[in-house]
Amino acid sequence: MSYEGWILLTGALVGITCGIVGCFLILRKMAMLADAISHTVLLGIVGAFLVSHSMAGVPMFIGAIIVGLLTAFFVQLLDSLRVQSDAAIGVVFTSLFALGVILLSLFASRVHLDVDHALMGEIAFVPWDTLEIFGKEMGPKAVWMLGFVLLADLAIILLFYKELKITSFDPQMAAALGIPVLLIHYLLMGMLSITTVASFDSVGAILVVAMLIVPGAAAYLLTDRLSVMLVLSAAIGALSAVFGYYLAVWFNVSISGMMAAAAGGLFAAVFIFSPKHGLIAKWAANRKISRYS
Repeated sequence: MSYEGWILLTGALVGITCGIVGCFLILRKMAMLADAISHTVLLGIVGAFLVSHSMAGVPMFIGAIIVGLLTAFFVQLLDSLRVQSDAAIGVVFTSLFALGVILLSLFASRVHLDVDHALMGEIAFVPWDTLEIFGKEMGPKAVWMLGFVLLADLAIILLFYKELKITSFDPQMAAALGIPVLLIHYLLMGMLSITTVASFDSVGAILVVAMLIVPGAAAYLLTDRLSVMLVLSAAIGALSAVFGYYLAVWFNVSISGMMAAAAGGLFAAVFIFSPKHGLIAKWAANRKISRYS
């Protein structure tokens, strides 16, 4: 595959993987928790490196999952102690992220872990960091990691689709039916953590937030069915990556930044032209009502 093809594939995998996970965050009104976890997993990555002295994917995944779950746990704990949810997210987010930055500066400043790279990422370098098996290049490591995470996320969604759906729309009903609401919540947080860390090298933590929230928010305006929303969100995420790449090449700007901007552009188009929830549709409906009132 060509250099351009690997970048497009990586960006599309990020958009699809983040898009399907982001749908459940949108439905649960937990979009800002995605922002928090996408930053606090830096602490997990640094901690995994300090313990294992390795940049291998498995320790990174384990560290990210642990810190992601800790973030969700601390937010849940503060919320149960009657701290406002947005304030709880802000306190946990800034504290754990700051701790990760401090540890990174003190103990890991000479390795391939830096704050700018973790936040902004550089997808242009992805094709050069390849996986070798028995001396044969198998393609970029990021593609394999994202592909594995996508399959894992899809497997979890298929296995626990009913539980994820009910707990997202009506957690009280789910609890009454005997569904372990808290366990499903932490399962989703684990999915969010590994999805975030898998996307670090390609688009960075800040831009992962765009892919986690914007495609799902756009899909939410296009359909009232969860299954359709998941498909639309994945499609919008992939299209954002493709459009963003070609626009970045055209304007000679950051590829990952333009991917996020393209996602915002697609959301704006949906927000205006959505046949049911768009501005034009609402304006037409209000005009029709006023005409007959």
